[in-house]
Amino acid sequence: MSTTSGSTNPASPGRSGAQDGGWSNWAGNQTARPRRTVAPANVGELAEAIRGAAEDGLPVKAVGSGHSFTAIAATDGVLVRPDRLTAVREIDHKGGTVTVESGLPLEKLNVLLEHAGLALTNMGDIMVQTVAGATSTGTHGTGRTSGSTAAQIKALEIVLADGTVTTCSPTENAELFAGARLGLGALGVVSAITFGVEPAFRLTAHEQPMSFDHVVGRFDELATENEHFEFYWFPHTEGCSTKRNNRSEGPAAPLPPFRKWLDDEFLSNTVWEGACRIGRRLPGAIPGIAKIASKAWSERTYTDVSYKVFTSPRRVRFVEMEYAVPREAATTVLRELKALVERSDWKISFPVEVRVAPADDVWLSTASERDTAYIAVHLFRGTANQGYFTEVEKIMTAHQGRPHWGKLHTRDAEYLAGVYPHLGEFTALRDKVDPERRFGNDYLRRVLGS
Repeated sequence: MSTTSGSTNPASPGRSGAQDGGWSNWAGNQTARPRRTVAPANVGELAEAIRGAAEDGLPVKAVGSGHSFTAIAATDGVLVRPDRLTAVREIDHKGGTVTVESGLPLEKLNVLLEHAGLALTNMGDIMVQTVAGATSTGTHGTGRTSGSTAAQIKALEIVLADGTVTTCSPTENAELFAGARLGLGALGVVSAITFGVEPAFRLTAHEQPMSFDHVVGRFDELATENEHFEFYWFPHTEGCSTKRNNRSEGPAAPLPPFRKWLDDEFLSNTVWEGACRIGRRLPGAIPGIAKIASKAWSERTYTDVSYKVFTSPRRVRFVEMEYAVPREAATTVLRELKALVERSDWKISFPVEVRVAPADDVWLSTASERDTAYIAVHLFRGTANQGYFTEVEKIMTAHQGRPHWGKLHTRDAEYLAGVYPHLGEFTALRDKVDPERRFGNDYLRRVLGS
């Protein structure tokens, strides 16, 4: 088993960082100093590391690329880095599945699926996360009928608190499968995941500016008529940028390389980070910057391989809060949020992101048993909160909002039990498989109650 005291390499884009034995997440707002860090090369070494932690009375947490903004992966015990658990175990064209180890980044999964003529049905808007990190925290994209990354899981391999390597699926250890598909790292350390996949497909993206009143007034129509719909509203303006993705027979018509670099790298990252830095130093400039930004994204249409349309580079670092609200409450919440910003003295540089998802049957999914709208608010890293997240959270919770498990929120187990119909079943399962809380930490004590 490979054991380290922590890498001395600084965080690279899309990866969490470690320095002098410590760990920090991508955004830099969460840190930890584990007693030791392990990087197992196979499931046997992972099981050995968990048994060793139990013998030493230490808690265990696994961490992927560090793209969660909460302390969900923080520990002062044993930190498991899955960087070497990246094997592709099986690609089953006939059965429509792929089985990969937990540390494989989504980016690499997408490439190998493309080469095999396959694809995930839906994705979030970045692909730097590990497959286990993405599924365990509820990563999602936007979709009329296609759900989160966890909802696409067909089977799991997980190492439990006593070091037992267990597999689960709808027909094998079904209760464990129901909880572990989106398990917050509370039930064990996931070592391999089997995803349902389908033949590779193309998407045509149509990106178009719209006014806030227009897009909110047509929200139900846009979310229903398009396979994947999302939009961004720029605070201090009436401007929104919308994106509609629908399947296409082709031919492929990707953005020209220069246009892609100009829009998605230079404007959306290099220029945008510079604008955010100016806004952080001179908050009074933010409304003017927002007006320019809301008009900078022009209309464009392109067709490409699905994952290249779903995802885009995100290099500007920020902190984020996202809530899932009932779909029918979405427009009310959005208007309340806009009114809140307009009557405040805040200067908000980052746009508000809005996506949708269908109801699913994953116990701790933010879309569990209800059609959902996601509303996310962001602050450039290092910007003072000044009550923005606090007041936004009040609106969300007034509408039975469910916080994204990997994004900032203040909710506790008492609140969450009222909005998650299966939270009690999840905590009962946890009592059975991890009674000593080998995989516990402060975050899980807050959201799960013990």
